[in-house]
Amino acid sequence: MNGPSARKQETGKKIDAAAIKLFAHKWYNTVSVAEICREAGLSNGIFYKYYDGKEALFRSILERVVEEIRQALLDIRGEGVRERLRSFVHILVDFSAQNSEIVSVFREGQYRFFEYERRLAGIYLSALQRLLGRDIGLPEYLFALGGIRFCAIRRTLQGIDIDFEALCETLESGIFRGLSFDPERVFGGSVTPPPIDLDTGARERLLKAGKRLFGDKGYFETNIHEITDAAGLSVGAFYSHFEGKESFYAELIGQAGHDIRSFIRGNTDASLNRLERELRGIWLFLVFLSIDRHCYSIVREAEFVLPDIVREYYGAFVEGYRRNADGNGEPSTRGPIAEETVIEFLIGISHYYGLEVAFDESSANARSTLERIGAYLVEGFSSYL
Repeated sequence: MNGPSARKQETGKKIDAAAIKLFAHKWYNTVSVAEICREAGLSNGIFYKYYDGKEALFRSILERVVEEIRQALLDIRGEGVRERLRSFVHILVDFSAQNSEIVSVFREGQYRFFEYERRLAGIYLSALQRLLGRDIGLPEYLFALGGIRFCAIRRTLQGIDIDFEALCETLESGIFRGLSFDPERVFGGSVTPPPIDLDTGARERLLKAGKRLFGDKGYFETNIHEITDAAGLSVGAFYSHFEGKESFYAELIGQAGHDIRSFIRGNTDASLNRLERELRGIWLFLVFLSIDRHCYSIVREAEFVLPDIVREYYGAFVEGYRRNADGNGEPSTRGPIAEETVIEFLIGISHYYGLEVAFDESSANARSTLERIGAYLVEGFSSYL
């Protein structure tokens, strides 16, 4: 009696599984309905009995991720705030590890369809409010979830080691204990913009044109002829400087990381304490994104195009933190993996701060939000425990 219904459900599962596999390892625009059907072993016609098109299927997967995370967070357990906070961290880290493919799909989805990121952020915020037992806002969300989400994703998708105790200790007691910051030293002063080379050679012209095109259209929608036309050069000139499109893109990723680090370093006073330098760096990251938004787009797309290069991109930031003469806070003193966890946590705050404030067009409260994050970097949620 339930035969046709069961078969229909099974076919739908095949389509979903095939799509998740393909979207997890390739950029959205490169996956076709025909390819999904081939992967599922089904005809194209059957696909349209379930979905209107590729976007409808992609959105369905994003809906699934949001709902599964919501359900997972209902299992937060513990007698007090400390126990519930640790349960919260375990759930997020474990969910990412156990669902690597849908997490990978959502990484693109939060960038392509930002409303799903907003919904997921609301779910995380509600869960954090429940476990802390009071109303909280964007600063608390960015401090806790920015760090945890980034660490969990980097562990799952790029294989870095994470120290669970360092994560919990950071949330409970902060990182830069005993330090304070002067807001005027963090946010004040003039900023020297990135240098502009007025006499550029062919290589620089190609990179500049490619960055703009990749940022506007994406890697897969941009071809070498478009890049050379925009630069006013021949295709032969392109190949005299680059082996191909991938090596060209890799150069852009490396350049983006270098430019961000140079901009932050060049606009940060060495007399600032470690906490002030961290906050200044996050603030300058936002300033840089306001100057060069293409940077964000090309790095995010590269997660699918050149994952090894993106691993190197973030690795260069981690090494920069490690070279910091004043160390990386109390939790990092427990060993190299604990230190890397703290560094990844801090990079995660910057990442999600940029996503929330810069790309959600809500920069009006950017400074006050970062000031509150600074307070949590000092003491964590110790006042809630």
